[in-house]
Amino acid sequence: MSDYHLLPAQRLTGAVRVATPAQPEPVTLTSPALAVMTDLRHIPAAVIQPDVTMESANAYMMLRGIRSLLVLNRDKLLAGIITATDILGEKPLRFIQERCVKHNEILVSDIMTPLDRLEAIHMSEIRHARVGNIIASLCDTGRQHTLVIENGGDGQPIVCGIFSLTQIEKQLGTTIPSVEIARTFTEIEAALAAG
Repeated sequence: MSDYHLLPAQRLTGAVRVATPAQPEPVTLTSPALAVMTDLRHIPAAVIQPDVTMESANAYMMLRGIRSLLVLNRDKLLAGIITATDILGEKPLRFIQERCVKHNEILVSDIMTPLDRLEAIHMSEIRHARVGNIIASLCDTGRQHTLVIENGGDGQPIVCGIFSLTQIEKQLGTTIPSVEIARTFTEIEAALAAG
């Protein structure tokens, strides 16, 4: 440690306050989309392996307070996504009927949305998008989540972000009604005002 000098310190006395972070700007439909994106370049992705039981995946989501997990194969490559809706919806019941298995035998790989059925929006589109664009896109696809990709150093896509309708609702401070197809800010604002 001889390469490092000691830093001067002082004794604390009197009234000493503790800093508090600045309140984030409120999010609106016209806020930049990046304001509601979970940036996986700064926050570790919530991941799970395909051979884990569905019940374990659900417990892990509840523990972390999230509603989706990226499914990575043994090579740490994206294999799919599993959501709370997948686990708590009709998929497990259909799988039980089709395969004659027990509920606790269902694996993540059995009910996840596989890679070849996933879509993602490129980061170059997100940089210029607004929160309303993300909501319209989610409503159009009927999904709760959408992935964001960028090109890696080798030119291959890398998932660098995720949008969650639940997270957007929290940040907006309102519930987003189930809208069949809302493509404009005006349509989304009207739906939010009506709900």
